[in-house]
Amino acid sequence: MKNTTNIWRLVLAVFVLIWGTVLAADDGGPDNRNACKDVPSFTALRTALKSVAPGANGGLGNNMWATVVNRDGVVCAVVFTGADRASQWPGSRVISAQKANTANAFSLTKFALSTANLWAATQPGGTLFGLQESNPVDTGAAYGGNSSNYGQPNDPLVGQKIGGINVFGGGLALYDKTGVLVGGLGVSGDTSCTDHIVAWKTRFALNFDNVPAGVSSTGDDNMVNDLDPLLSGHTTAPSAGGFGHPTCDATATSITAQLPAPGHFPVGPNP
Repeated sequence: MKNTTNIWRLVLAVFVLIWGTVLAADDGGPDNRNACKDVPSFTALRTALKSVAPGANGGLGNNMWATVVNRDGVVCAVVFTGADRASQWPGSRVISAQKANTANAFSLTKFALSTANLWAATQPGGTLFGLQESNPVDTGAAYGGNSSNYGQPNDPLVGQKIGGINVFGGGLALYDKTGVLVGGLGVSGDTSCTDHIVAWKTRFALNFDNVPAGVSSTGDDNMVNDLDPLLSGHTTAPSAGGFGHPTCDATATSITAQLPAPGHFPVGPNP
């Protein structure tokens, strides 16, 4: 009788171990954490972001958050530029993850869409109106875990699928030097235009900007500032091309226009 009881205990223990492994693989456990070999690492992302964020980017001059997801939308790294997690807008951590998820989710091998490209299309009457209500954020993943680990290699978001759709500047798809779409980058912490600029420069620094095509006039996923201002001066008029984004400050607008230009931060594999 004792041997039978021990056998059943062993069977139960094995079942629990197997089931726990399955759940971990499905819900952002260790298997997902090992799926980040094709995207920038925590160290690479933090180094690139910190090299870019203090520069001339327009906006408010704030510290920034950045998140990278892989092609399946699994968070691979979350970083910040300030002295600690409170040195940049706390709410921008999750927004950066949303942006990374969105850029990855709506870009393809042959065509990239940045989150900035989605602004006009998701307004009432736009061709993608309602998109921002789809794919909701996983709030358990977004706000769970120990807050002291936010922005660290063991950020609770790492290995999780955050979900969420964001439709203003700061999210870009990641294409490796061979042109393979491997995931997405999201940056948040300042105005949406500055977020886009910092994301663009960070992607360039990481050499994950071999963008195949896009909706901008330069054939990439740069922000498009083609909204016609209303008489009130509030730029919510229709976009001429359907994929426009409001302007922020004059400095950011000027920088954005020059991002893909030769000698600045053109897309394509870096030398």
